[in-house]
Amino acid sequence: MSGAVAAVDLGATSGRVMLAEVGPDRLEMRAVARFANDPVAMWNGRREALHWDIAGLYRNVCDGLAAAAHDAPDLAAVGVCSWAVDYGLLRDGRLLATPHHYRDERTAHGVDLVHAELNAGELYRRNGIQFLPFNTVYQLAAEKAEGLLELADSMLLVPDLINYWLTGVRSAERTNASTTALLGLDGRWDTELLRRLGLPTALLPELVDAGSIRGPVLPEVRARLGLPSGLDVVSVGSHDTASAVAAIPMRSQRAAYISCGTWGLVGVELGAPVVTDAACAANFTNEVGVDGRIRFLHNVMGMWLLSETMRQFERDGGTAELGPLLAQAAEMPPPADVFDTDDARFLPPGDMPTRIAGWYTERGLPAPDGPAALVRAIMESLAAAFAAAVRTAADLTGVDVAEVHIVGGGSQNELLCQLTADRLGLPLLAGPVEATALGNVLLSARARGLLSGDLETLRALVSARFPMRRYEPRGAAVR
Repeated sequence: MSGAVAAVDLGATSGRVMLAEVGPDRLEMRAVARFANDPVAMWNGRREALHWDIAGLYRNVCDGLAAAAHDAPDLAAVGVCSWAVDYGLLRDGRLLATPHHYRDERTAHGVDLVHAELNAGELYRRNGIQFLPFNTVYQLAAEKAEGLLELADSMLLVPDLINYWLTGVRSAERTNASTTALLGLDGRWDTELLRRLGLPTALLPELVDAGSIRGPVLPEVRARLGLPSGLDVVSVGSHDTASAVAAIPMRSQRAAYISCGTWGLVGVELGAPVVTDAACAANFTNEVGVDGRIRFLHNVMGMWLLSETMRQFERDGGTAELGPLLAQAAEMPPPADVFDTDDARFLPPGDMPTRIAGWYTERGLPAPDGPAALVRAIMESLAAAFAAAVRTAADLTGVDVAEVHIVGGGSQNELLCQLTADRLGLPLLAGPVEATALGNVLLSARARGLLSGDLETLRALVSARFPMRRYEPRGAAVR
C-alpha cells in the first residue's frame, strides 16, 4: 500500500512544501511550493531588531498544502520541520509579538544573565548542549529582562507554532526542544534550571516524540485550503537536522555526517549523550534524534558564508553568477591560510567579503584578491572546518569513522565536496539534497502506516531510491 504525504521544510533562508508518494517499495518526492524566508528589520523604539516574517511563512505553508492537496486528494499526513531555537510567545492562544531572529543582537545580554547564575560548564553538564549565543535559554533570559514573559502563558518553537495554527494543539516535539538548552539529559524539561533562572515552567508545553500524530487539521483550516478530511499533522523530527539525519543512508557505527545548508551540522549518531569536559571544551552538542538516537555534532557556519558573500556582490552592483564563479574558484590556487569560520564576526547579516578580508589583515595575512579567490577561500575554510569537526567527533566518541556523508544544499557543491574529501582523507558520499524533507516524509508515512520498521529500514529505502555521488580523496589528508 502506498499513499501521499506532505513535508513542510522551513530553512533559515528558504522554505518548501514537498509532496511524496510513499510505500514499502516506493519513495518519490517533488516540490509543490518554494519560497524565500527573509528576515525583517523593525524599529522597536530603541533600535532596529531582526525578526522572522512568521505570518508570511504560515501563508506560504498554507498555499503549499493547498497545492499538495490539489495534486493528491488522498493526502494522508503533513509534517513540519524548521531551524532550531526560535519561538513565539502566546497568551490565550494569540501570538504576542513577531518572533525574533536568532541573529538579532539582543541575545548577548541573555548570555550574561544566564551565566551570572551558572557557568557554561555547569549548563553543559545539565543538558549537553553546545554554547551558541542564540540558544533559546539565552533568548528567554533576554525576554524576561524586557518584561514580555510576564504577558505570556505559553512558548512554542517555530514548527510547533505552525502545528498549533494547523491543529489547535500545543506541544513541543523533543528533537527541537533539545536545542533550547532547557531539556535535561533525561529528555524532560529541566524545571530546576528554569527555577534558578526565574523562567516560568508553565510556558513550556507537553513534550512529544518524533513520529507521534498531533491530530487532524482544524475544520476551519481544512475548509479554507481545500484539504481532505483524513489529513493528520504528524510531529516529525521538527528540528530540520533531526529529519535530515534520519534520512541519511549511513552505517552509524562507522560514519560521520555533514548536514550542509545555511549551517553545517557535523557529527556522528550515538545511543547516549557524551558530556565529558573534553566534549564541552570542543563545544559539541548532544541533541535528541529520531527514535531515541543522539545527534552528537558541532555547528559550523555553513553556506551562510557563501550566500551572504553573493548577496554583497549583488549589493555592490556585481553580476557574478555562482556557477561560473565556483568554476573559476576551482582553478584558483588554495589560499595560504584558511580562516576561522566560527569567528563570531561572521554571524550577523551584512558585508561578508569585508569581514573575511578583515580577518586576514588583522593577522598580517594576504586577503583573497577578487571574487573567485574569495570564493575559493570560503570553500577551503569550510572544508577545513568540516574535516576538523569530523576528526574531533571521532576522537570524543571513539567512533571509527570510515566514510562521511554530506546532505542538503551543500552536497550539490562539487568544489566543496571534493575539498572536504581531500582534507578528510576519506570517501565523501554526497546526497540526497532534500534529506530534511525525506526524513520528514518517512516519519509521517510510518506514523500513518504507509511504512514500517526501524530507522535503518527507512534509510535503506532512501538508499535504494536516491543514489549518492562518491568523492574520493586526492592524495593524503590535508590538515
